[in-house]
Amino acid sequence: MVKLTIDKQQIEAAEGTTILEAAKSAGIHIPTLCYLKEINEIGACRVCVVEVEGITKLVTACNNVVEDGMVIHTNSPKVRKTRMTNVKLILSQHDCNCPSCVRSGNCNLQKISNDLGIYHVPYKTKLSHIKGSKEFPLLRNYEKCIKCMRCIQVCDKIQSLNVWDLANTGSRTTVDVSGNRTLEEADCTLCGQCITHCPVGALRERDDTDRVFDALADPDKITVVQIAPSVRAAWGEPLGLDREFATVNRLVSALRKMGFDYIFDTDFSADLTIMEEASEFLKKVENKEKEKFPMFTSCCPGWVRFLKAQYPDMVDQLSTAKSPQQMFGAMAKSYYADLLGVDPSRIYSISIMPCLAKKHECAIPTINDAGAGPDVDVVLTTREIDRMIRAEHIAAKELEEEEFDMPLGIGSGAGVIFGATGGVMEAALRTAYYFVTNENPDPDAFKDVRGMKGWKEATFDLAGTPLRVAVASGLGNARELIKAIRKGKTDVDFVEIMACPGGCSGGGGQPIQDGEELAEVRAANLYGLDKVSDIRFSHENPSIVQCYQHYLQRPLSHRAHELLHTDHHSWKMPGEE
Repeated sequence: MVKLTIDKQQIEAAEGTTILEAAKSAGIHIPTLCYLKEINEIGACRVCVVEVEGITKLVTACNNVVEDGMVIHTNSPKVRKTRMTNVKLILSQHDCNCPSCVRSGNCNLQKISNDLGIYHVPYKTKLSHIKGSKEFPLLRNYEKCIKCMRCIQVCDKIQSLNVWDLANTGSRTTVDVSGNRTLEEADCTLCGQCITHCPVGALRERDDTDRVFDALADPDKITVVQIAPSVRAAWGEPLGLDREFATVNRLVSALRKMGFDYIFDTDFSADLTIMEEASEFLKKVENKEKEKFPMFTSCCPGWVRFLKAQYPDMVDQLSTAKSPQQMFGAMAKSYYADLLGVDPSRIYSISIMPCLAKKHECAIPTINDAGAGPDVDVVLTTREIDRMIRAEHIAAKELEEEEFDMPLGIGSGAGVIFGATGGVMEAALRTAYYFVTNENPDPDAFKDVRGMKGWKEATFDLAGTPLRVAVASGLGNARELIKAIRKGKTDVDFVEIMACPGGCSGGGGQPIQDGEELAEVRAANLYGLDKVSDIRFSHENPSIVQCYQHYLQRPLSHRAHELLHTDHHSWKMPGEE
């Protein structure tokens, strides 16, 4: 341990601790823009500079370590003046039209500028004139980029994709797509982690809220909306709601006030996914000599994009089951249209997802099988639905709980945990066990696949047969797992992979809390909901039972294959042959 003084406070810190972390441990805040712990510790923004007695130049707190006897001033006149100058220089190369920025009110640069009392920038404004696509689900505003390099480091170190890189030199240096490509040409998986780790509005999702407002105003359209499992654990954060108050039933209430005709739970189609995927896996196990293992889950479109781009020879090992979003869309425009007695073309299918890749997934022409245009017409991220709630002037803190519509509003606890890493695997194993033994297991029998560890393996007994499974979240972890599988270093039968660290609860479309990773907190919420659910098995969902009895007949039936399964080879990623 070393002893030092920060802002007249005497503290102790372990050797190798950065000044930033030592100050934080003493409750002393040092502002930063580019810093991400263990990911981006490069001192690029120069906002975290501090004064160390005995050293003439100011030093960056994020990547300089404490030494015994140090006396540090984090906000001396010299520090304050230099920090203000550095921020003004950043602002001179940043589009400061805050009212029209998606991150206004949730922007670290805006907060630091306000805290420093900066109301005038004396330097000439120099903005980039590069323009990106307005149609791709991931949008880049070059005029807002502050060159902090967080997006580069997250994409490289966490997701292992290297989509972003520095371009040009000197004063013209900026961040752009690597390899002199456009985003459409890159092998971007649309995980959105670059968005959730950008401190400003330089990266964002394509906004589709106007399309939904137009549909709500069209009397000829029947608006059917589904809410993904992990959205319920996060939607209230930007609205200032406590996690206990921000239930999914209050979100239902908000959507009813906005005018949606029918509000359903994606947990229903998560249960439907389990019925199909578990059946598909068991069918493969019965013909193990003829099948190639492991079988991969297919509910995460970011992961599917990754596998198609990086390991196209393994695409046949993906489950053919569609994602819950697409299964719901197909059922909404077939089964539910029949229940309503309406032409499926009148149904406008909307999904609220924690994800950007879902915006691409619903636009894949070959994934639409209900025969009434796209099975899912438009996808909104959690952030977009929060913006719509604010635009409608809904007092979120006064919302009462309301129930989903029926029959597609019933979901099991197994469906809820789809939003957490390991949840799909656990839900599938619960039902697979029942299919094999005709008995329900302990609902928590497969909890070894839970947790935020990036790569987990476990072996379970399935009626006397050892079943080896693996779970990975974050595409860097997925790559390492695939390498181990391909080299024969690990031998597994069934694999769940989610593109985003922590699974959908940490998805690229979730609310942004700069510097905070909330996937684990949100996942705990989902597991808590599963624990208290009256139905914890997908096969016991009464709406699922009714759907098969009256419409689909059985898992893997001809109609189920038509509506609920897909051919992953029917569309191409950039560079895929």
